[in-house]
Amino acid sequence: MNPSSIAWRRQLMSLGVLFAFFVVWEGVCRLAHVSDLVLPRPTQIVAVMIDKTPVLWPDTLQTLMTTLVGFALSVVVGVVIGVAIGASKVLYDAAYPLLVGFSSIPKVAVVPIFVVWFGAGTIPAVLTSMSISIFPIIVNVATGLAATEPELEDVLRVLGASNFDILRNVGIPRSLPYLFASLKIAITLSFVGTVLSETVASNKGIGNIMMIASGNFNVPLVFAGLFVLAILGVALYALSSWVESRLTGWTQRRIDVGALS
Repeated sequence: MNPSSIAWRRQLMSLGVLFAFFVVWEGVCRLAHVSDLVLPRPTQIVAVMIDKTPVLWPDTLQTLMTTLVGFALSVVVGVVIGVAIGASKVLYDAAYPLLVGFSSIPKVAVVPIFVVWFGAGTIPAVLTSMSISIFPIIVNVATGLAATEPELEDVLRVLGASNFDILRNVGIPRSLPYLFASLKIAITLSFVGTVLSETVASNKGIGNIMMIASGNFNVPLVFAGLFVLAILGVALYALSSWVESRLTGWTQRRIDVGALS
């Protein structure tokens, strides 16, 4: 069996599990007569998504753009800081406790500070998205650089390579798998940060719609917002995985054909 057939089988299996999940959800709600105020059926949620498209679409774009900007900032800043502390043992030891301390702060406590500094709106959402997703990028990039074997570095120095040459030709390429692993985590965290800020200090975005809907006990609309966020998250996660496979395919283990045949 060729690799493309195996990939298709895996995708079909994933879709089958997802379809079965929603079928069970729909069946349980119908058979148990679960109220819409407790758990709406998937068909109801999809119907609300279609019916409220004119309302959801602008806020979906707002949440998506805010998340992408915050994510892009976290990647740029995170890679720069990660390379800096990963290439220097002194900076690694000095900065790591600060990073852990910053990451330990609940981001919901940071949103009011951003609001005081920049006012309610998009900027606090972008900053919250960036602050909640930057930590895994920094840690993974720094870890990838620090994982370069000292023996290899010694051999390269004997051959005349400078520290910058080692960083550019060995350290950064080796840290790419770590980077893309962190990006798939960071993109989901970016949505968390954006929606968190939108529920607290914004009058736009999916988070704001969900807050208004929950206040009106419109549970199907709340779940519609969750579905939209899930779709966006899965799409961006898949995009990150695709880019990773193109740039770091040499790190991927070969598929065990016998296991799926």
